[in-house]
Amino acid sequence: MTLFLQLAFLLSIILLSAKMAGYLSIRMGQPSVLGELLVGIILGPSIINVLNLPFIEHELAETVAKLGELGVLLLMFLAGLELHLGEMRKNLRVAAFAGLMGVFWPVLLGWGAGLLFGLNQPASIFLGLTLGATSVSISAQTLIELKALRTRVGLSLLGAAVFDDILIILLLSVFLALQGGGGSASDVLLIVVRMILFLVTSVAFGLWILPWVIRRFAKLPISQGLLTVSLVIMLTYGIAAEYFGGMAAITGAFLAGLMLARTHEKERIETGMHALAYGLFVPIFFVNIGLSIDLREFQLQGLFFTVVIILVAVIGKWVGSGWGARLGGLSRHESIQLGAGMISRGEVGLIVASVGMKDNLVTAEEFSAIVVMVLVTTLITPPILRALFSPKEDTIMKKADNVEQPVELSTPNEDAKEPEAS
Repeated sequence: MTLFLQLAFLLSIILLSAKMAGYLSIRMGQPSVLGELLVGIILGPSIINVLNLPFIEHELAETVAKLGELGVLLLMFLAGLELHLGEMRKNLRVAAFAGLMGVFWPVLLGWGAGLLFGLNQPASIFLGLTLGATSVSISAQTLIELKALRTRVGLSLLGAAVFDDILIILLLSVFLALQGGGGSASDVLLIVVRMILFLVTSVAFGLWILPWVIRRFAKLPISQGLLTVSLVIMLTYGIAAEYFGGMAAITGAFLAGLMLARTHEKERIETGMHALAYGLFVPIFFVNIGLSIDLREFQLQGLFFTVVIILVAVIGKWVGSGWGARLGGLSRHESIQLGAGMISRGEVGLIVASVGMKDNLVTAEEFSAIVVMVLVTTLITPPILRALFSPKEDTIMKKADNVEQPVELSTPNEDAKEPEAS
């Protein structure tokens, strides 16, 4: 069998399995992403190990992973495309508080947990940084399915994830620079300047140049020219975010979508991108998360350490981001919803952990614990969000919030502003 036919076989299995598992998940009252993640584990080295069949070349695993990376870029691009810069600006305060607290508490608790289990100082700090990462792509997909992405919680969640991404990458870059002996004040300042320059340049380009580019391409008599230029813009923003801004490529893709959401051709772009993303690349991304995890490598002697890491990861992010959202002005129920949406670590947690493995900051046992933590947090986020956004839960929690209102009567101005922000 030729290499191309092997790839065609793998893609057929992955896509068909993803859609069937997604359908079954929806029938059971859960988001389709949960089924796609679980079927990835079944197809992966934990059970079937489809990428390691005798007639499959090993290098195809990397090809599937790269296709999955395109999937997460498209997913975050579509999430940005559904929003508007003005909507994001209204929720900037909540996003900032939730993002900052969502990094501070997991990093602090993870650092403490590492020291408690006898890890040295660098390894403990790195463990905290791993727990501080967030993969909002899982939550974004779940909120899209629940039609809750454009609510105040959804908008704040995406904004908080951007803050989270910027802060954790900044902290990780500074930490690695210090570990490598190059952590001078000028190095740290350079990292911050790169991030600010990228954000300012990308937003300015998106506000003043992109609309003109899109209008020109929309008028050209070429097949799918608008879709093609939108893909090029998304990829360019992703490349620029990682190469020039020192951020994750998904942040650039999200910004590209946010910029194109302002154009008159938004609906045409969204229609084409949606078909391309969900017909091919996004299912590969979710299944590939499971394909990259081997539960058989997990050592039982590290079970207690793993359980503690999972608890710290969930509690630190949920309480930290939720508390930050509450400080930013969301109601108690909305804060709980936002905190839950920040739990998933997904591919971001795996990327950060792999950096530590490469630089010998974590042992194989600690890496296995982090991988299991990533898996658990990724799997539990969709059903938790589904439960918190159910009409019954909304009614119960809103009644509970109303009970608290008499306590806050001394600050009527804040109550008056509450509906205006929604």
